[in-house]
Amino acid sequence: MEWILQPWPWYVSGPLIAMTMFTLLYLGKNFGMSSNLRTLCTMCGADKTCEFFCFDWKAQSWNLLMMSGAIIGGFLGAHYVSENQVPDLNPKTIEKLHSQNFLSAGEAYAPTELFGNEAFSDPKALAILLIGGILVGFGARYAGGCTSGHSISGISNLQMPSLIATIGFFIGGLLMIHLIFPILF
Repeated sequence: MEWILQPWPWYVSGPLIAMTMFTLLYLGKNFGMSSNLRTLCTMCGADKTCEFFCFDWKAQSWNLLMMSGAIIGGFLGAHYVSENQVPDLNPKTIEKLHSQNFLSAGEAYAPTELFGNEAFSDPKALAILLIGGILVGFGARYAGGCTSGHSISGISNLQMPSLIATIGFFIGGLLMIHLIFPILF
């Protein structure tokens, strides 16, 4: 039973992802999490105010099931199947994060300074989360999808725009963490 509490190795999870993508490709479906937000907005009536939301959302209802499964699976994995949620960080990384006032580094899965309850009382953390969310939403819309859609589904379909978008996601992430993040903190 101890093995179930450990992360699955790449040679198990990788082929499972590949089988899922092959099945979706075979069925003519595309996967992406950001498309679920569009579907949810359309279900709530956004199609009455914006042309972008005018589509047959019922044809995408299977993707909502996939999103629900990801949320439920993440919750179950975090609370019932995982023994230790703290990632094993390099001591130098922990030291650097501590010098930037991220004292939860090495003790929590995500920095509580940004994602804990205390972030809601810190105007700087709230502003960063709000602006970051807007930029991620804009970027996903501008790129025609999110990282899961392009990096998993699009590249599986051998789509060049998805490869370019994925390269852009990685470049943006590297620039953010190495250039912009140190300025903010």
